[in-house]
Amino acid sequence: MKVYYDSDASLDYLQDKKIAVLGFGSQGHAHALNLKESGLNVCVGLRQTSPRWQLAEAAGLPVKTVVEAVKWANVIMILLPDQSHKDVYDKEIAPYLNPGDTLAFGHGFNIHYKQIVPSADINVMMIAPKSPGHLVRRTFIEGAGVPSLIAVHQDPSGVTKQMALAWAKGIGSTKAGVIETNFKNETETDLFGEQAVLCGGSAELIKAGFQTLAEAGYPPELAYFECMHEMKLIVDLYYEGGLSRMNYSVSDTAEYGGLTRGPRLITDETRKEMKKILTEIQDGSFAKEFIEECRAGQPKLAELRKETNGLLIESVGGNLRKMMSWLFKKNKREEVGV
Repeated sequence: MKVYYDSDASLDYLQDKKIAVLGFGSQGHAHALNLKESGLNVCVGLRQTSPRWQLAEAAGLPVKTVVEAVKWANVIMILLPDQSHKDVYDKEIAPYLNPGDTLAFGHGFNIHYKQIVPSADINVMMIAPKSPGHLVRRTFIEGAGVPSLIAVHQDPSGVTKQMALAWAKGIGSTKAGVIETNFKNETETDLFGEQAVLCGGSAELIKAGFQTLAEAGYPPELAYFECMHEMKLIVDLYYEGGLSRMNYSVSDTAEYGGLTRGPRLITDETRKEMKKILTEIQDGSFAKEFIEECRAGQPKLAELRKETNGLLIESVGGNLRKMMSWLFKKNKREEVGV
């Protein structure tokens, strides 16, 4: 596996380009601001009614409607919610693309599942930072960066990979390391990680642990600290040095208890379900389910959000986090993209 760094990438491949970043959310604000501060010619594309229009202007970026941005640019990065891509592409992007233009994505979902099928004369690339956008922005300001994945789906120009590396350099990722992959592998591993571990598995484990302690009569505040609050501290150890770093840093009691009891939770049945989840991602059935859910107005997602918001762990956590004033200061800074 080759890892690309600063010396492997040149901003020259984007220096004469007009770049439109569609969206100004977590990833959009980071890409647009980092590229601008790297000396590239960037505008932001938004709906005229978007509440983020003024935020982008206040950050010093020119803002256009999506159609105006696409007409103006020759490199267009789509950083909108996955479920919005196809409709926006069909109505506001595809009619205004010219041969030789470049489409860029931060995630491979819509290309891999053929929701978007660009004509053969369009370069198609992906630059996917392996972190939330606020961290992409924060590390750039600090003079560092986060790792990214790049991929090329179509390359009529012959230099799409070099443009992807230039983009990665412009947002700071070549300081950390950039790995080349393809749209299929990025999409399927990303979805699986989200569902089985990061957003699905970990959340269910936290909820189950909290519920077990609370139902056993322990104060819910203690259950929250043990099962939710301290999770961040453990994940930081994973992040810094893997499983061995975590085991080295915790007590012998915690290490022994974890190594002997953890496998009783993640059983062969759990692994079978993980394989089933992966199959649903690979064969496209999850994508179909999600697309149909969005077309119906996201009723199931709305109900699940309501259910989550009503959990005891959420109300207890909300009260306890009021003790942690630094969280509110950090969240406020990140809301305005600094």
